[in-house]
Amino acid sequence: MIKQEKYTNILYIKLLLLHVGLAFLIYSFRSLSTALLISVIGYFLFITIQNQNRNNEALMAAAYIAGAEVFFRMTGGMVFYETGKYSVIIFLIIGMFFKGTSSRTVPYWIYLIILLPGIIVASITMSYEAEFRKLVIFNLSGPIALGVSALYCYYKKIKKEDFQKVLLMLLLPLITQMIYLFLYTPTLHEGIISLSGNYAATGGYGPNQISTVFGLGAFLLVTRIFTVKNRFINIIDIVLLVLMGYRGVITFSRGGIFTAIICIIAFLAFFYLKQEKKEQTNTAFKIILIGISVILIWTYSSINTFGLIENRYANRTAGGELKDDITTGRVEIVENELLAFYKHPVTGIGVGKGKEYREENFGFGIASHNEISRLLSEHGLLGIVAILILIFVPIVFWTKFKNNYYFLAFVAFWFLTINHSAMRIALPAFVYGLALLYIVDEKKDPVYRKRLSN
Repeated sequence: MIKQEKYTNILYIKLLLLHVGLAFLIYSFRSLSTALLISVIGYFLFITIQNQNRNNEALMAAAYIAGAEVFFRMTGGMVFYETGKYSVIIFLIIGMFFKGTSSRTVPYWIYLIILLPGIIVASITMSYEAEFRKLVIFNLSGPIALGVSALYCYYKKIKKEDFQKVLLMLLLPLITQMIYLFLYTPTLHEGIISLSGNYAATGGYGPNQISTVFGLGAFLLVTRIFTVKNRFINIIDIVLLVLMGYRGVITFSRGGIFTAIICIIAFLAFFYLKQEKKEQTNTAFKIILIGISVILIWTYSSINTFGLIENRYANRTAGGELKDDITTGRVEIVENELLAFYKHPVTGIGVGKGKEYREENFGFGIASHNEISRLLSEHGLLGIVAILILIFVPIVFWTKFKNNYYFLAFVAFWFLTINHSAMRIALPAFVYGLALLYIVDEKKDPVYRKRLSN
């Protein structure tokens, strides 16, 4: 077992070096981004089909692409905008072709069917000028990715070692993206800092999405500090955590950071309580280290943003005046969507109609940032059923099997992310699926005392 752990740690360091190298490569030759994406997809397709998904290669592939999606978008590597979500869906479907799904996935089949009537309604309500196909695909690709992720993962047994590999595949491209941004914008002194989102720190790409992915990256690094019992690896992960946290904070987009903090607290609370007293002492020491890391991140971020980051998180303007709306207009969008649901409670206004509906009725055409209110406004009563399935099915699963330390954190990440950033990226959909896995620890439960039917 010691040899196996040593091999795993050496492999981790090699993979880190590889992904740091990829950041330098894409920074030096940005035109290679598309070639790298195609190579990644081709490699994972080959090993998934060759091994017939025996070791959940499809899940690892989906994890890697979900983690890399924003990086390839910001570097111009996507073949088309939704390549990431489509790739996640295709890999998981291939995985289900080889390994099937649980007989208990009926709620998620219902959820996917619920999405269809909204397309018919949209075909009636959408204006002639609207790009019907693009709007429908853009608004449904995320929810469909969620449904497929849930179908693949729900009640699926996965060994603890394989689950850790999936999380590593999720983390590695985020580290590449972080290093790339350090190369692209080494300091903020030349950039213009905006309190509504710092494009100078995000390579000109959307601060909201980068804050979201770096928030998840910081969370994954924190969990590694507690689950990997190797001092040298822990030091590496703490350094990466400080770097990742800093890049996330200076985006000036608060949603991803607040979500990361809540996810970390949810993970640590459950992880700590499940440990024996001897182990809790070591865990408490590591929690203190995490606290020191957070102080370093915040202090350095404050210095580098000339104190403006403090105003941003205190909901103040650059001049220090308190803002009226902490949500930067998101509440008004939600109110408009709830009003649309009130006026069209049965059928909703149709998939993709939301932006056009707001423009027609309220004079501003802004895309939804909240997936819950969007489901209600665009799908009507069926949207309520969809929301109930997405919330209560995991809760019922959790009451039966409390063996996944990540469950609460992953569900929190999904729910909080779709409430401030909708489902513009595949990550919240994929992470939702991970919460539904049944993780088998062969050391503690060699005979699988809790048997599941697949």
